[in-house]
Amino acid sequence: MTFTAEQAKAAFPDEVVTNAVTRLVKVPGLGKPVALITLDNGHDHTRPNTFGPQSLVSLDAAIDAAFAAGPAAIAVTGKPFIFAVGADLSGVEAVADPALAREIAQTGHDVFRRLTDSEIPTFSFVNGAVMGGGLELALSCHYRTLSENTAAIAFPEVFLGLFPGWGGTQLLPNLIGPDAAVTVIIENALAQNKMLKVAQAAELGIVDEVFGSADYLEQSLLWLAKVVNGEITPARREIDRGAGWDAAIARAKAIVDGRTKGASPGATKAVELLELARENDLDRGYAAETDGLAELLMDDTLRAGLYSFNLVNKRAKRPAGAPDKSLARKVNKVGIVGAGLMASQMALLFVRRLKVPVVLTDVDQERVDKGVSYVHGEIDKLLAKKRVSPDGANRLKALVTGSLDKSVFADADFVIEAVFEELGVKQKVFADLEQYVSPEAILATNTSSLSITAMASQLKHPERVVGFHFFNPVAVMPLLEIVRAEKTDDAALATAFALGKQLKKSSVLVKDAPAFVVNRLLLRFLGEVLVTVDEGTPFDVADKALEPLGLPMTPLTLMQLVGPAIALHVGETLHGAFPDRFTVSENLDRFVKAGKKGVWQWDAHGNATVDPEIDELWQRGDSPSTSEQVRDRALAAIAEEIRIMLDEGVVAQAQDIDLCLILGAGWPFWLGGITPYLDRAGVSEKVNGKPFLAPGVASVPLS
Repeated sequence: MTFTAEQAKAAFPDEVVTNAVTRLVKVPGLGKPVALITLDNGHDHTRPNTFGPQSLVSLDAAIDAAFAAGPAAIAVTGKPFIFAVGADLSGVEAVADPALAREIAQTGHDVFRRLTDSEIPTFSFVNGAVMGGGLELALSCHYRTLSENTAAIAFPEVFLGLFPGWGGTQLLPNLIGPDAAVTVIIENALAQNKMLKVAQAAELGIVDEVFGSADYLEQSLLWLAKVVNGEITPARREIDRGAGWDAAIARAKAIVDGRTKGASPGATKAVELLELARENDLDRGYAAETDGLAELLMDDTLRAGLYSFNLVNKRAKRPAGAPDKSLARKVNKVGIVGAGLMASQMALLFVRRLKVPVVLTDVDQERVDKGVSYVHGEIDKLLAKKRVSPDGANRLKALVTGSLDKSVFADADFVIEAVFEELGVKQKVFADLEQYVSPEAILATNTSSLSITAMASQLKHPERVVGFHFFNPVAVMPLLEIVRAEKTDDAALATAFALGKQLKKSSVLVKDAPAFVVNRLLLRFLGEVLVTVDEGTPFDVADKALEPLGLPMTPLTLMQLVGPAIALHVGETLHGAFPDRFTVSENLDRFVKAGKKGVWQWDAHGNATVDPEIDELWQRGDSPSTSEQVRDRALAAIAEEIRIMLDEGVVAQAQDIDLCLILGAGWPFWLGGITPYLDRAGVSEKVNGKPFLAPGVASVPLS
């Protein structure tokens, strides 16, 4: 192994060490004991086991002790609810020495591989959360069991701009096949770090057996004895190293190209290493992983990814400016005004997370029935997928009802409107509601752009009105913009934040300003792109201008997804507030009036071309821009708008802007947030005369 104990402590002096302790366990049916290595950092489940240099030294010593005992088998398990979740990212983030980066990469391989190369059978008993390096440790053993209550199973590295670098890219495809490995390592990671379910891990062949949590260790040891004695031979699938591997790599490249546009070196390297794994040569594969990891540990991509990770996992859990949670009122019933698609999605979320009565209302019974029917249908889909039990589905459906009589809101604690995006309509809805709800009930709005202060201005109790802005699709998008109007009191705000947490959303406090954060920035960005098209830039040139950033979708695709009518409406709201910066394209207005939904049309092969009717409808000037010019203008516009928003106090800090765009607009993790990207690219200095963040807060790659 590369590190000594002294070197490891000197390298990461502040490491929270995961100690590995070996004890001998007698198991019925075995003549020799089992050497059981337990990983435990001394903290509860809120601080998972991780691996830094000192932890790897401890594991290496525990493996020494295990081999010295001459056991029947060696098994590794974790502390309650946690196996291990990978490298100690807080220490890795501080690595500034290329030699140290290589030592970290090499040491993980050296220690884990001892279990792979062992002549004594090795087992991992995955008793809880297992991600990244923890999953690589499990894969390094010959056999694996899994506890049925394991909540997190994943390789998140590509999501962060890295790749599994302690054996994952070589071991997994040779265990479960290349196509399944592409799903776990690349596709899931780039789908907002999607986790595997226990059943999926078992079906894929990542683990050999799943046991109940109550007697998990005992069952795992009894199963181990049967394997050692030859009574059980865990199945190993045949691996297609020919056309099947070719197809898997082609799919991996397509996913990476489609989702990162080549902007994430970690994703690109993961594909290369999965291709190399075809040879099933651990010497060569591990050497390539070490080289790649040593390089990326020194790359800005890592710092950018970890900046994003810290925002989502730390700042999002302690929202800046949120009132004391003790002020929050309990929500035992939810009312929803409106029964359209957005309202129905909200109803489904509320009933699933809160398990309290949810009642919808609308202007006629047909709409109400349609909304309730949608929620019931979605619950039936969950039942079909076995995500709820039959009894659970029946209980959830019984909690969702509809009525035209607004007196059903009399005992509701939280009532949210999701009606037409027009101020007068929403004012009327709130005025009507105030006649029925209790004095303590919170009134919320899902408006995406309108003034909440104006919405509440005619009420007797405007202090209980709060913005509660979801993003579409409601069940998927993790961001919740919670908006404080001029008279919103702390109790209403605290209730909104508590409710957001119950709904498992990440909430950001936003000032009552036009379009809040995400929509304001997206419309500034989209507006600038549309202006260049109006000036004569071809659609495809303008639309592909920001591809080098690796954004999840192009501007015109985003407009098509959001809906041109909504984009126009929000744009008009922003133009009314800031006419010097937000223009309303006459072409977009004609586009919407013509009933068009998007610029692009696709052929049977998935190739996009401009709709000829749009091409004719859109009146263009004779001053086209290049892609680079469009990109420069769009980034400059965003940098200007963010600085204005921060000066206005729309959010507490630049980090909240970054968090909003990561969670609400899919800004890639590996770019590390919009403000550090603009700083690194020099746009902040050029446009505003200063960076958004202090030096060293986050480093960001330029491509």
